[in-house]
Amino acid sequence: MKIGIPREIKPAGIHSAGCDDGARKNIMQRFWMGVGLMLLFAAATSANAASTAQKPPEFQPVPVRLSEQRDGLGHVFAKLKAGREVRVAYFGGSITAADGWRPQTLRWFRDTYPQAQIKEINAAIGGTGSDLGVYRFGQDVLAHKPDLIFVEFAVNDGGASPENIWRGMEGIVRQAWKADPTIDICYVYTFHIGQADELSKGLNPRAASAMEMLAAHYGIPSINVAPRVVELSRAGTLLYVPAKDAAGKEMPTPEGVTLFSNDGVHPLEVGHRIYTNLITDALKQWEATPPKRHTPKPPYIADNWQNAQLVPLEPAMLSAGWKKLSNTEGMGRQFYPRVPEIWQADKPGEKITFKFKGTTAKLYDVMGPDGAQAVVTLDGKAGAPQPRFDRFSSYHRLATLTIGEGLADTVHTVSIEIHPVQPNRSSVVDVEKNKPGFDAKRYEGTVLRVGAILLIGSIVRD
Repeated sequence: MKIGIPREIKPAGIHSAGCDDGARKNIMQRFWMGVGLMLLFAAATSANAASTAQKPPEFQPVPVRLSEQRDGLGHVFAKLKAGREVRVAYFGGSITAADGWRPQTLRWFRDTYPQAQIKEINAAIGGTGSDLGVYRFGQDVLAHKPDLIFVEFAVNDGGASPENIWRGMEGIVRQAWKADPTIDICYVYTFHIGQADELSKGLNPRAASAMEMLAAHYGIPSINVAPRVVELSRAGTLLYVPAKDAAGKEMPTPEGVTLFSNDGVHPLEVGHRIYTNLITDALKQWEATPPKRHTPKPPYIADNWQNAQLVPLEPAMLSAGWKKLSNTEGMGRQFYPRVPEIWQADKPGEKITFKFKGTTAKLYDVMGPDGAQAVVTLDGKAGAPQPRFDRFSSYHRLATLTIGEGLADTVHTVSIEIHPVQPNRSSVVDVEKNKPGFDAKRYEGTVLRVGAILLIGSIVRD
């Protein structure tokens, strides 16, 4: 709020005639005191408004609903009905990557709209959430020009704070609609056995609640398949996981009862069919919604990760011992096209060095049986060695190595070096060594495999 004060002021209704000097002085003092109070009030109001604008939303659990239409999926249904080409992206974790609800719903689209040319964009990676998804979204989804994006990260985001969920999920939404405001988005919330108590009370777990708050802000439709799983369990017709006897031995599933999963997370075929039926039921209800352009809205959270990006490594960043793997064989082929390029080094002392301007930097790398320890030096300060090996490293998988986050938005220098000491591998080796075919040499090495840099910011080149 801005108040202009004229250079010469006479208060309304006050005239100098008939007033002595003392009276005039008293009147003017009271007037200027009033002006001062107005200015103080205006400054306080402006400061309070600015503070409110920057304050993050207050998280609260959201009641469960099977679906929320909100602004619907009008654009994609208009294209389907017109027989046009439609590209459907599936963006999520292992539940989406599985041969389950993803190909089943794709088949539903093709059967329901045979005149349309429907193409799939499979952008699911097991064990990953929106905190990685927001960085790889441009490469794995937007580059393929989607018309509809199903986003399924609620299970893998279960351990994240609401604020980080909002940052990642909002970054995905804003990237999508900046590229094309006709892209339709639909959130899908799947089930984890750890959510059962909250769902039984009629409340979404934390991750799904946070996503629902964001979805309401942007008008994004959502489908929640988790409450149906809980409902069937409470009715006695579904087991989350196999029952076991007192000795821990797995018992047969009773007749007339559905076994949902073996681990409480990843549905078996019947579980995926439950998901598919709920999703397609919601889609049928939304078919008549008219297209609604997704116009820009104020950010839900000010420091969202809209500017997150995936930046390829450059030879100038690498010491002499790095080599690029072929994307047609071996490890390079295994992770292609999720990681179009993988660089590998296996000798202690080999380095990656670069500068960037921004607030966050990570490596998009591969963890596995032969993984090294990496020492990150940020702005001249070296951290403790970070093992590229964990209790799941009986196989190789994509992962991220944090360099720095929540940094000042200035220029930062980075060095990542292979440490000479191998990580402790007992968490895996002690289990695997008693299995047939165990090969101890698989669990030796100081190998670092890196596909890209994940940045909120930009690379600085000298």
